Amino acid sequence: MNREIKTWLFDIISAITEIDSFFEEEKKVFEIYSKDIKTKRAVERNIEIIGEAVKRIIDKDGKINLTNAQKIVDTRNRIIHGYDTVSDDVIWGIIINHLPKLKKEVEILMID
Repeated sequence: MNREIKTWLFDIISAITEIDSFFEEEKKVFEIYSKDIKTKRAVERNIEIIGEAVKRIIDKDGKINLTNAQKIVDTRNRIIHGYDTVSDDVIWGIIINHLPKLKKEVEILMID
């Protein structure tokens, strides 16, 4: 696998790990998250990083299949360009439902 792609895969894992670290002391509770502006901004920044890395990967090698790759990129774009339309509910859904799956997929790709 291309060295750049491995680097971007590592960036995705690092960003997901950082997001998970925000919830080590506090359990993942939406009400707590939605009131914590620092955590929300840090999560959004990491989702931007994930989205950019995914975009670079699919641009470099369209054969690499990541579930919801285009939605990840679209979310990154929405956070950056439509920051005022970013919903806590949508970001929370990504944290709970999508990042664990993405992390597993990326870990498998990194083994190859």
